[in-house]
Amino acid sequence: MRKFSNTKVVGGIFIAVSVFITSLVIGVSPVARAAQSTVNLGGAAPFAILAGTPNITDAGNTSVIHGNVGLSPATGAGIGLLCSQVTGTIYSVDATGPLPCRVTNGPLMVIAKNNLTNAYIDAAGRTPLTTVPTELGGTTLVAGVYNSTSTTFGITAGAGSLTLNGQGDSSSVFIFQAPFSGNGLTVGNGSTVSLINGAQACNVFWRVDTASIGSTANFVGTILALNSITAANGATISGRLLARNGNVTLINDTITTSTCAGNDTSDNTVVVPGLPNTGLFSSQSLLWIVVPSAIVLVVLLLAYVGRRKHLI
Repeated sequence: MRKFSNTKVVGGIFIAVSVFITSLVIGVSPVARAAQSTVNLGGAAPFAILAGTPNITDAGNTSVIHGNVGLSPATGAGIGLLCSQVTGTIYSVDATGPLPCRVTNGPLMVIAKNNLTNAYIDAAGRTPLTTVPTELGGTTLVAGVYNSTSTTFGITAGAGSLTLNGQGDSSSVFIFQAPFSGNGLTVGNGSTVSLINGAQACNVFWRVDTASIGSTANFVGTILALNSITAANGATISGRLLARNGNVTLINDTITTSTCAGNDTSDNTVVVPGLPNTGLFSSQSLLWIVVPSAIVLVVLLLAYVGRRKHLI
């Protein structure tokens, strides 16, 4: 009778400890969830600047554009840039525009503008939404889709940098939706957008009606504007200025088309800690503490049961 009782005790101990270890492993193991996929720009991706009508202007013709430039449906006569300013190709819908570099390709421009429209609609429809304050300066955000209660965004130098944290995932995507019918994005003079922990400019998107970037600002991301985009004197943009219907205005700015590096698109998952990150232990280091401790507990309990059986 005692032998049967001891066997039950040992079995119970094994079950209890097994449940204990399993619950802890599940609790501290990373949990995978579907991540936001990037916004597909299609034929608009190679363009640093894409505008609708009436023009693309650059006061003083001192801006530097790394990437293609295109204007449609307005004619190439509205492209107010010099060939020496653009390292890519300048496209127009007709036989007007900067020479000798201008390339006339109406069908290509139709595709690029249609793809821009599709990207705009895609970004506008992304969910789930996280609502944040209008002022983004001085904040740090992780990958996700964001809007604001005022339906506009602002980044003010005095408030601090907007920091986008990729959390070690180079494919993390940041989408900002500003449905306000007007200036949905105001980037203040001297303000900064910073990328950390793997975040890439190619995966940052701003869906707005119109946007303005202040002088000497360091801005990151692709602006998908329904209407116009303005960049003041000396702004630096890593991304794209893509205006569906309106114009793009520059003054001595630098625009560099952002491209993704090191992305693994075969597995669109992100890792979310199962327990709050206190900064003391990672989930993996916690497992190395929990599992050996549980094993020691089992050995001690078995030794205790064996000793009692011997004494009895």
